[in-house]
Formats: sequence, structure tokens, C-alpha cells
Amino acid sequence: MSLNRYERMLNDYIEANPEEKRFWLARVKETADAPGRREEAVMQLNAMLWDYFEERARHETPFSSVAHYEGSEKISMLNLSEYLLRMWAPPKPKKRA
Repeated sequence: MSLNRYERMLNDYIEANPEEKRFWLARVKETADAPGRREEAVMQLNAMLWDYFEERARHETPFSSVAHYEGSEKISMLNLSEYLLRMWAPPKPKKRA
């Protein structure tokens, strides 16, 4: 799976900070366990990750540089959302007919 540079930056940050990783691991599992389709979970995570990126841009250097030089136009976090779901929340077993 190919992540854009913003997704890669955010993923690297999450992986490098154990508290952040625990937080996101819980969010991903919680989102995956909620009723609904996997696509809905991806969209929810996409929104949460973008909000988190914006919040980090106010406080953390690599993120603030992006916001300062490139503006705050919304960036897709769909690939990162799908990646985190695959890695941290295996798909639910399919019901047999």
C-alpha cells in the first residue's frame, strides 16, 4: 500500500510515540468493532486522522512546517486508514449462507 507523504509522516509519528500508538490502536479497534461496513470505518478513521494531523500541526514541528508552507487544505488519509485497519483490526469473519 502506498501512503502519501502526509500519511507517511503521521504514521511515522504514531509509530515513534508509544502513547500515540496505544491511543490510535484503541481508536482503530473501536472503529472496526462498531456496527457497519468496513468502508464506513475507513471513512471515520480518515476524518479522525485528518483532525489529528491538523491538531499536531499546531504543536509539532514536522506537521507545523507542512501547514505553514503548504496551507491547511484537507488531505486524504484514506490509505493510512485502510492500512491501520488491516494491520490492527483484522476483518470480521464473513457469515455463512
